[in-house]
Amino acid sequence: MSELRIALVAEGPTDYEIIQAALKAIFPHPFVLVQIQPEATQPLLGAGWGGVLKWCHAASQRHRGVLEVDPTLVGFDLLIIHLDVDVAGEHYAHLGAALDAMVTQRQWGSLPCAQPCPPIADTVTRLAAVVVSWLGEATPGERTVFCLPAQASGTWLATAVLAPAHPLLAGGECDAAVEAGLERLPLNQRIKKTQRTYRLFAPQLTAHWESVKQACTQAQQFEQRVVAATTGLTTGDATRTDGDQR
Repeated sequence: MSELRIALVAEGPTDYEIIQAALKAIFPHPFVLVQIQPEATQPLLGAGWGGVLKWCHAASQRHRGVLEVDPTLVGFDLLIIHLDVDVAGEHYAHLGAALDAMVTQRQWGSLPCAQPCPPIADTVTRLAAVVVSWLGEATPGERTVFCLPAQASGTWLATAVLAPAHPLLAGGECDAAVEAGLERLPLNQRIKKTQRTYRLFAPQLTAHWESVKQACTQAQQFEQRVVAATTGLTTGDATRTDGDQR
């Protein structure tokens, strides 16, 4: 069978490493993961959650209908749109006056939208609705998957590399400080938020994915969405060829 081709819209390169490590635990076969946002040929979109918003808005401007048949995406079997759940505490004004002024005009969902935690599910539901509003008439289809780590993708990494009883993990998915806390650990445990460092630790996330899913509900949700979206494509029956409009 052909390798699955997966497009990734994410906040940054460290998220790529985390998501790729998770996918290696989910899929029994090789795949190709292509980060299309942030992407070097479109530097104006920038990185971070603002870059994801701008990518979604650009998609809404060039395409109406199911995202998978957008001409720029038809070569992929799966589209993953990532956003850390801590974005639910952000304000559009933090991205500048121009974007802030577009909120009402474009009818984007309200930020901040964080709900009391636990449970984290209420905040995730609100944030997912915000992302859908950014996409406008470019609607997520059966092969579009949201990846919404709580509170950040670094929480998944911390859960994979630290002992379950480690104090940094005490707040679980409700603690927005876990990812930053990795950089404040003792020197022999410290994990800097760089792509190179996350890549070094990523194999531990793949190896301990089952434990991550047990501790992080959004990791479990992500796997379920990915499996559902790729059913029929991860078996010998897959017949996709690049350029097929499914």
